[in-house]
Amino acid sequence: MSEAGGGRGCGCRVPQRAPWSLVAATAALCLVLATSVCTARAAPMSREEKQKLGNQVLEMFDHAYGNYMEHAYPADELMPLTCRGRVRGQEPSRGDVDDALGKFSLTLIDSLDTLVVLNKTKEFEDAVRKVLRDVNLDNDVVVSVFETNIRVLGGLLGGHSLAIMLKEKGEYMQWYNDELLQMAKQLGYKLLPAFNTTSGLPYPRINLKFGIRKPEARTGTETDTCTACAGTLILEFAALSRFTGATIFEEYARKALDFLWEKRQRSSNLVGVTINIHTGDWVRKDSGVGAGIDSYYEYLLKAYVLLGDDSFLERFNTHYDAIMRYISQPPLLLDVHIHKPMLNARTWMDSLLAFFPGLQVLKGDIRPAIETHEMLYQVIKKHNFLPEAFTTDFRVHWAQHPLRPEFAESTYFLYKATGDPYYLEVGKTLIENLNKYARVPCGFAAMKDVRTGSHEDRMDSFFLAEMFKYLYLLFADKEDIIFDIEDYIFTTEAHLLPLWLSTTNRNISKKNTTSEYTELDDSNFDWTCPNTQILFPNDPLYAQSIREPLKNVVDKSCPRGIIRVEESFRSGANPPLRARDFMATNPEHLEILKKMGAASSIDAEDGLRFMQEMIELSSQQQKEQQLPPRAVQIISHPFFGRVVLTAGPAQFGLDLSKHKETRGFVASSKPYNGCSELTNPEAVMGKIALIQRGQCMFAEKARNIQNAGAIGGIVIDDNEGSSSDTAPLFQMAGDGKDTDDIKIPMLFLFSKEGSIILDAIREHEEVEVLLSDKARDRDPEMENEDQPSSENDSQNQSAEQLLPLSQTVDLVDQETPENPLESHSEPSSPADMEEAAGFAPSEQKSSSTESLETPSLDGECTELDNQLQEQSETEEDSNPNVSWGKKVQPIDSILADWNEDIEAFEMMEKDEL
Repeated sequence: MSEAGGGRGCGCRVPQRAPWSLVAATAALCLVLATSVCTARAAPMSREEKQKLGNQVLEMFDHAYGNYMEHAYPADELMPLTCRGRVRGQEPSRGDVDDALGKFSLTLIDSLDTLVVLNKTKEFEDAVRKVLRDVNLDNDVVVSVFETNIRVLGGLLGGHSLAIMLKEKGEYMQWYNDELLQMAKQLGYKLLPAFNTTSGLPYPRINLKFGIRKPEARTGTETDTCTACAGTLILEFAALSRFTGATIFEEYARKALDFLWEKRQRSSNLVGVTINIHTGDWVRKDSGVGAGIDSYYEYLLKAYVLLGDDSFLERFNTHYDAIMRYISQPPLLLDVHIHKPMLNARTWMDSLLAFFPGLQVLKGDIRPAIETHEMLYQVIKKHNFLPEAFTTDFRVHWAQHPLRPEFAESTYFLYKATGDPYYLEVGKTLIENLNKYARVPCGFAAMKDVRTGSHEDRMDSFFLAEMFKYLYLLFADKEDIIFDIEDYIFTTEAHLLPLWLSTTNRNISKKNTTSEYTELDDSNFDWTCPNTQILFPNDPLYAQSIREPLKNVVDKSCPRGIIRVEESFRSGANPPLRARDFMATNPEHLEILKKMGAASSIDAEDGLRFMQEMIELSSQQQKEQQLPPRAVQIISHPFFGRVVLTAGPAQFGLDLSKHKETRGFVASSKPYNGCSELTNPEAVMGKIALIQRGQCMFAEKARNIQNAGAIGGIVIDDNEGSSSDTAPLFQMAGDGKDTDDIKIPMLFLFSKEGSIILDAIREHEEVEVLLSDKARDRDPEMENEDQPSSENDSQNQSAEQLLPLSQTVDLVDQETPENPLESHSEPSSPADMEEAAGFAPSEQKSSSTESLETPSLDGECTELDNQLQEQSETEEDSNPNVSWGKKVQPIDSILADWNEDIEAFEMMEKDEL
C-alpha cells in the first residue's frame, strides 16, 4: 500500500511551481528519501545473509504460486488446507469477502507483476499467455468495484507495464501487443456503470455481465459505500486513461474524489468510514486510518506523485494535519468521531492501519512512522502475527490473521528510508513466522486464531501480490532486480504503474476544488522531500533512539489511561474514573459520574470514555463463562504439525488449558455416532476416537469411547459442508448430569475440518494428532525430511509462547460477533441444534482468561500509583467542599442523560462497514 522509490544522496527539493512532469519525476526520486542514509549504520546484515533470505522468499513464493497453479487454477483462489480451488458459488458463502471473486482467475492476475519483480520472467510470459487464453471478464457474477479495481484492473495494468518494459529490453514478450491493456480497458468499461449516481460516488458492487439495476444484475439497490471503496480508484483509472487515451476513466475517478473532499467534516477536516452514495450523508461518523478509509488517504498523496496535480497534495496535507492532531496518539492510531475529534470512537485498532507508517515515509514524517511500526512489531512478537484487531492495551480483539502484507510493506519503506539493518531483522522474523506457523503442504494458510495457531482454508490473492514482493525487495540489492523499481509507483495492491504516465495525455480536465472549500496557506504544506540530515541528525542511532522507549510497550506497559492520569497528576486534578474501577456502592464514584454529565468539556470527555469502557466491559463480562477455542494439530507425516484446525471445546472432560496436550493416533469408532457401547474397542484403545455428531448427547459419546479405552475424542459435525470459516464455533454442553466421571478431552470439529482428518486417514492410514489449547512447535527434524530447511525451523518457540491459554495474559475474547474488515454471512442452523444435541453456543470468540482487575504495574507505574493515591488522600482531607454524607443522585438518573452517546457507542460495536 505504499510507494516504491528512493533518492540518491541526502536530500532533494521539488520546486514549488515547477512543471508537473518535473514535479512527479523529482518526487519519484525521493519518495523513500535516501536508500543509503548519510550516517553510519551499526552491524549491517551481510550480503550473503541478505541473498539467503531473498532466496528463501523466492522458495516460499514458488511454494504458494506453484500450489495455486497445480491445485486451484483457473479458480480465483487456492484453498490450501483442502488443496483445491475456491470457486464462487461452489463453496459456502463468506459474505462480503467473496465479493473479490469474479471467476476471473484472480490470484493469477494479481500475481503477474510479482513474477517480474522476483525475476521470474519466463513464468511471467507463461502467465500472461494463460490470462489471455483462459480469463473471461463477462461472467454473470456480482463483484466488489473496489476489490476488482485494485486487484484485477490493477493487476492487468501492472502486468502491462512490465510486459512493455520487458519487450523494450528485447529478450522476453516480443510477441506482446498490448493485449493485457485491452483486457483492462474492457474491464474499465464494465466498471463505469457503477458511477451512475448523482454524487459521482460508485455503487459498491456491480455485475460483470449485466451492470447495475437490471433485474438480472442483482445489484444497484445499495445506498452506502466505504470511503476507501469510493476513494481508491484514481491511480488505476487515471493510468488506464493515460495508457489508452480514453479520458473518461480518470474523469469519473476524479469526480468521486472531489465529492468525498467536499463532504469532509469542515471543522475537523476528517472523513467518516461509510457514506451514502446518493445524498453524501455520513452513515458511520467515526474516522481513522484503518479499515474503510485507509487507501483513500494513500491515493491522495500518490495521485499527486503520479498525476502532478497539486490539489491532491493540498487535500492530503489537510487531512494529514487532522490525523496527526486527533487520531495519532503515538504510538497508537485511534479512531475518533468526526464531529467530536477529541473523543475516541473505540479502544481498539485494526490491522489495516499497519500500512500507515509506510505512507508516513512517503510523506517524510519519519518519527511517528518508526514509533507506530515498532508498536506493531511488538504486538507481532507477542502473537507471531498481527491480529485483525487489538486493544489499546495490546490484547486480542479479533484473532484472525489472513496473511495481510501491510506490516511488511511499512517495514520495507522504513528500511529504504533509514538504511537501518534492524528492519532487515524484522523482515527475517516475518519470514520465519510464515514458514513456522502458516506454511502447509499446499501453500500458506491464513490464521483462524493467532492465539491457538489454528488455520483457515484460505490464501488470499494479495498474499502473492504484495507479501512476497515487499519481502523480496526488502532483501534485494539494485542488481538483483532486472528493472529500476524507482521508475514506478506502487498501488494499494502493490501493482506497478510507470511514473512516465505523468506526462502522458495531460489534456484531461482538472478541477481544483480545494480552494472552493477552504482557504489554504501554502506555508502549511511541504513542497520538498525532507533532507535526511534533518531526519537523522548526525546520529547513527536515530531510529533506535525512537524505538527504544517502545520496546516493552506491549508486555510491560501501563494501562492506556496512565498517560492521561499522569497529565492529570501534573495539573493537580483527580485522575479520571475508569470503568474497571467503578463501584455503584461507592458514593465518591457516583459523585464523579454526576460531574461527568455536565460541567467542563474535560468532564464530558471523561464521561463518554467511561461509558464506552462500561459497554465494552459489560460485553466481556457477559462472555466470561465461554471457553476459548482449542486446536487439533496433525503432526504425523506428511503434515508434521503444519495443519492446525480450529476446534470447539467441551464443558466437561479434561481441560486442555490446565493440563498438557493429548497426543495420539486417531481411529473411527463403531458405531460411528458413538451412542452405544463400541464394537471395536481394540481399534480405539489408547487412541483418539473420531465420532459423528447426532442421535445422543455429547457426554454419552464421551463415556462410551472412554469405556473403550480412548484417550480423547473428536466429534465431527454431521451437517455436511459446515465449516469454522463461515459458522461460529460452539462449545459442547454436558447432559445436565454430573460429568466428573469423564476424564478425557473432547473437541468438536465442523464437517469441513473433520473431512481433512478423514481424508488424511484414507490416504495415509495412520494419522497422529495433538489436542491442545494452542498449536505447538513443529518437529524440525521430521519436517526437514519433507521440505527445504530454513533457519526458523530449527528454533524453538519461546517459553512465553508455549504457555497454556490460561496463563497467557494477552488472550481476550473478540468483543463483536463479526469482523468488519470482512463481513461474513450469518450461518443457518437447525432450531433444535442446541437443546436436542446439548450444544451451547460459544460464538467464534474465546472468552477472556484475564482478570478484569488492573494488573500490577512494574517500576514507574507502581510509583505513579502510589503518588496518585497519596495525592488523592491529601486532596480529600484538605477540601472542605467535599461532603460524601449528603444524598447522591441515583445512577439511573445520571445514565439517562447519556442515552444518545450510549446508543452511538452501541452502534459502533456492531461495526458494520
